[in-house]
Amino acid sequence: MRIAIVGYGSLIWDLENLSPYVSGDWRLAHGPQMPVEFSRVSPKRKEALVLVIDEDLDHQCDTCIIDSTRKDLSQAVADLAARERCPQEKIGYVSNTGDAHRPLDSAHKWLGQSDYDAVLWTALPGNFHEQVNQPFSHENGLAYLKTLKDEALVEAWRYVEFAPEITDTPFRRFLRNDRFWQALDFGHQVEDK
Repeated sequence: MRIAIVGYGSLIWDLENLSPYVSGDWRLAHGPQMPVEFSRVSPKRKEALVLVIDEDLDHQCDTCIIDSTRKDLSQAVADLAARERCPQEKIGYVSNTGDAHRPLDSAHKWLGQSDYDAVLWTALPGNFHEQVNQPFSHENGLAYLKTLKDEALVEAWRYVEFAPEITDTPFRRFLRNDRFWQALDFGHQVEDK
């Protein structure tokens, strides 16, 4: 079985404990298009906004893929769940045997046009509304980022700026044109870590 793992955020620059279970390099913009956005407040990332699959949104972004070394889908799911520190139920996948969990039409279509037997991805939901008590929007996302201080703001900047260029979400484009965001430059602090 040949299994592709989808990445669109920190997984691409930080495989962590997934590293022993993948082979080759990331292939940028070779994965399925997915509705990705910075609409999750992440405790792991010091309350920064992070990228997730947000099916409430109506845009699609390119994603990247890397090969899993596993031949068994359940093992590949367990590997990705361990990296993401989430339950295995939060890993989405589709396979050419019809097995699927949290399926996306774009992933089904992509798999049918690929030479893979299965594709999996992190399927954590957006939680902005629950955490901030506001619906996710560009303005509300920016207002939230402005509340972050010190290490939390550095981590938020790092996460947005380190995400692959191809993860070109509407909110990321909005931040590129915002004076507050553009005035931030934590590159030296991130490099020192």
